Amino acid sequence: MQTAVRTEAPTAPAPVAPGAGISRRRALAESLAPLVVDALIPLAAYYALTDGFGMGTLAALAWSSALPAARTVWGLAVHRRLNGLAALILAVNAVGLVLSTVTGDVRLMLAKESAGSGVVGLVVLGSVLAGRPLMTAALRPWVTKGAPAGQAAWDRLVAASPRFRRAERTFSVVWGGALLAEAVARVVGVYTLPTDTMVWLGNVILGVAVLLAMLVAGGLAVDPMEKMVAAEAATPGAS
Repeated sequence: MQTAVRTEAPTAPAPVAPGAGISRRRALAESLAPLVVDALIPLAAYYALTDGFGMGTLAALAWSSALPAARTVWGLAVHRRLNGLAALILAVNAVGLVLSTVTGDVRLMLAKESAGSGVVGLVVLGSVLAGRPLMTAALRPWVTKGAPAGQAAWDRLVAASPRFRRAERTFSVVWGGALLAEAVARVVGVYTLPTDTMVWLGNVILGVAVLLAMLVAGGLAVDPMEKMVAAEAATPGAS
C-alpha cells in the first residue's frame, strides 16, 4: 500500500506595502522640517555670513532673522497661529542684536550664542509643565510613520494610556534638559576658558548634547512609543 505524501508549498513572505518606505521618509521629513527651517537654517546663515563672508555680527544677526520673521508673520496672517519655534528664534536673535549694539565684549558675544538653545530648552520644559509638550509636533509623525492607522492609534493611546502620555512628556523633558544643560555648559566655558578655545568647543558641546538627547530620548520614549502604537494599530476591532 502506498502512502500519499502531502507536500505544502513554502509560505511566501508577507508582501511589504509599496508605500511603507515612502511613508517613513515622509514622516521623518515632516518631523525634521520645522527644526531645519526655523532653527538650523538661520543658525547656518549666521555662521556663513560672519565666518564665510566676513559680515559684522549685527548685520549677520539681522539677515539670519529674515526667515524666522517671515514665517512668524506668515503664521499669524494666514493661519492665525503663532509659529512657536520661528518666533523663539526671532526673539533670541533680537536679544543678540541688542547685546551686539550695547556692548562689544567678546565673551558676552560668545555667551549670546548659548541663549538660543537655553531659551528653547526652557520653553520646551515649560510646555511639559503646561501639559502641551512642545516636541510632540516633531515626535508624532516619526512614531506613527505618517500612516492613518498609526495616527488613530496615537490618538487612542493619548486618551487612554498614562504610560504613553508619560513617554510623550519624557521625550520633551530629555530634549529640553539637554538644550538647557548645553547652554549652561557653554556659558561656563565662555567665562572660564580662553575665547579661542570656546570658538570651536562651543560647537562640540552642542553636538554632544544633541547626540545624547537622541540616544536617551530614543531609549526612554521613542522606542516604547513605537511599540505601543504598532500594537494598538494591530489590535482587532481598532478603528
